[in-house]
Amino acid sequence: MNAKTGRTTNFIRQIIEDDLASGKHNKIKTRFPPEPSGYLHIGHAKALCLNFGIAADYPEASCNLRFDDTNPFKEEFVYMEAMKEDIRWLGYAWDGEVKHASDYFDSLYAMATELIKRDKAFVCSLSGEQMRNYRGTLTESGKESPDRNRSIAENLDLFARMQKGEFAEGSYTLRAKIDMAASNINMRDPVLYRILKASHPRTGDKWLIYPMYDFTHCLSDAIEGITHSLCTLEFEDHRPLYDWVIEALAYPCHPRQIEFARLNINYTLTSKRRLRQLCEEGHVDAWDDPRMPTIIGMRRRGYPPQAIRDFCERVGVTKKNTVIDMGLLEECVRDYLNEHAQRAIAVLDPLKVRIINYPHSGEELSSPLHPQRPELGTRVLQFGAELLVDRSDFMEDPPRDFFRLGPGREVRLRNAYIIKCEKLIRDATGKVVELHCSYDPKTLGKKPEGRKVKGIIHWLEAKSAVPAVVRLYDRLFAVPEPQQLEKSSASLASALNPHSLIVCEHARVEPRLREASSEARFQFERLGYFSIDPDSRADRLLINRTVSLKDAWQKKLGASAPKK
Repeated sequence: MNAKTGRTTNFIRQIIEDDLASGKHNKIKTRFPPEPSGYLHIGHAKALCLNFGIAADYPEASCNLRFDDTNPFKEEFVYMEAMKEDIRWLGYAWDGEVKHASDYFDSLYAMATELIKRDKAFVCSLSGEQMRNYRGTLTESGKESPDRNRSIAENLDLFARMQKGEFAEGSYTLRAKIDMAASNINMRDPVLYRILKASHPRTGDKWLIYPMYDFTHCLSDAIEGITHSLCTLEFEDHRPLYDWVIEALAYPCHPRQIEFARLNINYTLTSKRRLRQLCEEGHVDAWDDPRMPTIIGMRRRGYPPQAIRDFCERVGVTKKNTVIDMGLLEECVRDYLNEHAQRAIAVLDPLKVRIINYPHSGEELSSPLHPQRPELGTRVLQFGAELLVDRSDFMEDPPRDFFRLGPGREVRLRNAYIIKCEKLIRDATGKVVELHCSYDPKTLGKKPEGRKVKGIIHWLEAKSAVPAVVRLYDRLFAVPEPQQLEKSSASLASALNPHSLIVCEHARVEPRLREASSEARFQFERLGYFSIDPDSRADRLLINRTVSLKDAWQKKLGASAPKK
């Protein structure tokens, strides 16, 4: 924390504050430049929160949203719209209109032509395979293309004809003329333009050549007046090319590229290619499946945006790649929902309980909506002679350390009375289908003298309880590092968690949940945190478990819970 500003600091913010203090910049401008070839995921959230967070924290600072739409085979409008919605949902706003790399195609073409005129770019006829052979290795210099010394006039003519569609894809590229002996392979005459005869979502059939990312990115930053271009560490080796392009054109604005460690989380994947594979192979329903690490998936699962921002804040910004424990993200979700989620009751596997000595037709019991927030008020729970409890709270022959219902045993119904199991009712197969119990009317909210009742279970009144389908979501993968599968012969399917989704088709919940919105979140007492699914209907209530009450995975691994 910076003592003067009161803001959380890191090495990037320190650079920015030094630039402001020195007068190098009067205003800070960042950008978030996703490729619209899929949906944003938790890995993007770190970069998103960093760029938009800086814009929110400094006077007159701003952040652009720019879609890197230089590959017409991958980009789709549906991804662009989803990304905009995700950014808004996380609580951020971009400066001005949404930008696109394709907005600058005319300018980029003119700048590429200018590089040719300055003898800093040439048209090359080497195939992709030949180019790789010419590139050299980390220990051996590359070999210059036979086309490197074409005349400027010939290069200009060929480049113009590339755009006119006179050549087949792969027959020519435009390459920078830098140094084939450079120690950084990215500087060995990299490709700036390639022929792609494809219709672009925004520019249609106007262009038959498209700029490469390394050429587009730096110049788009410069055109927009970006002061600090924040990238993940894989772009560190590309920074010399970023600077070379801007300097070769003598562009008046020269943003500073700064790299930071990307967000890696165990038990999940953040590769769009692999996430798409999960969808295509049917391991998940779609990109918004609540088990997916996509923002849209986490939103559907019930993750609050505040928890995701808190997670990114706790992870911090460093220069060292590490793998973050998924438990930390889940802890952030629990921390927020524990404070904000109203309490409710759900019975996932109902077992009927008949109170044989209950003399009334029914009564209303009061229970707080939140135990630590009395200002939220109370809710009414219907109580009657027929109740529902969860089957897991009953055992016919329980061990000594089982403190719930069993023959002759007593438990307290949460926020209600103490009951005692008197008789078991079975069906034709011998399965217990109903419990006959007695209740003690003097135990409402009181501890009876001389009796020790350790067990407390949740319940619902049978007639008023509402049917619901409750989906218990868990981590999609059972192995900590599923990304390592790419280095082995194992398939994605072999690493999936078989218990990542358990569907409770016959669950019952409190009646008030039928009217709850899809943004509402609840703590189901003793079960976890839950939210209403957007596809829920009046005649089919769908509820998703957001996260359990405790981190069962840390217990399985024998490790301590992640620290704040």
